Amino acid sequence: MDRGADVPEDAATGILLSRAYFDDLVAPLLAARLPGLPVAAGRLGSGSDVLGFDDAVSRDHDWGLRLSLFVPADAVADVSALLDHDLPDTFRGLPTRFAFTGESHAHHHVEVTTVTEFAVSRLGFDPRAGIGVDDWLSVSGQAALEVTAGPVFTNPTGELEALRRALAWYPDDLWRYVLACDWERIGQELPLMGRAAEVGDDTGSRIIAARLSQIVMHLAFLLERTWPPYEKWFGSRFAQLPNAGPVGESIDTVLDARDLPTRHRGLRHALQLLLDQQNALGLTAVDAALVPFWDRPHLHPDPGIVTQLLAGIADPVVQRLPRGRGSIEQRTDNVAVLTNPKARRNAVDEFGHGRTTG
Repeated sequence: MDRGADVPEDAATGILLSRAYFDDLVAPLLAARLPGLPVAAGRLGSGSDVLGFDDAVSRDHDWGLRLSLFVPADAVADVSALLDHDLPDTFRGLPTRFAFTGESHAHHHVEVTTVTEFAVSRLGFDPRAGIGVDDWLSVSGQAALEVTAGPVFTNPTGELEALRRALAWYPDDLWRYVLACDWERIGQELPLMGRAAEVGDDTGSRIIAARLSQIVMHLAFLLERTWPPYEKWFGSRFAQLPNAGPVGESIDTVLDARDLPTRHRGLRHALQLLLDQQNALGLTAVDAALVPFWDRPHLHPDPGIVTQLLAGIADPVVQRLPRGRGSIEQRTDNVAVLTNPKARRNAVDEFGHGRTTG
């Protein structure tokens, strides 16, 4: 059902609508029926509106009156039953109950849960209990954003903010490790782009160039200490990064290039900008991002970049991580894995690092 036509101007985005839904309807209802109950609320979880990217097109499915409520464990059932029974049919002309894609039953979309249950549903663990190395590596950027990106409307106990603070960013040693992984991934494929073009496979060279462009953009997110979203909004959120302007222009050059020298030029410029930023952060001290690859007319990241990143790692658990494997989204782009916390954890747990904090 298209619900876009009648959306009030002051609730034209999902976040504005969710805030009004809570302030004007759900909060007064809970205060009247369950006075004194500590309730945290926000618009978290999945949905383009959580990232602030929803528009009129978003309203054709899975968009509308959505809200996240966090209550004590012994109150979840009572709050859920109250909302099931007492929510009116509409709010601001929009249905309070509707079916998501693939569903046949219309129901309200106020997610009533505890902070712990919410964290486990998105991440597979509760960061407030400590985050192990494999836990960190199992977190995709999108999963982290479903916890940290949306607005919090009220948080009387502080639990929700404690959760979000714990997941703010990698510990420094793991940050160095995943940065090194992106540089290694670039090193694995950059010479192949040139070799494919050299033997006349320009299609193959362009495909590798596109893959490299995604890794370079991911590296830009890492250097800004910003979680990247899934593919639909990857470029949109990249454009908001402080380093996106000149790096993005160079990536556009790579993606538009019809010849190898132009692809090389674009990647060299983008990577030099990111290396300069990395050097300024004190993580490395390397002059040139790219150097010749043996005696061939191809390019490769300076090996000193990865060497210096890894040399700065002090945590022995992180030191023992296999080089070049990285986080879950550096290992796979399979959606069925990336959207499943258990599958993500299984994919990075093959070396048995357990829950040792890093």
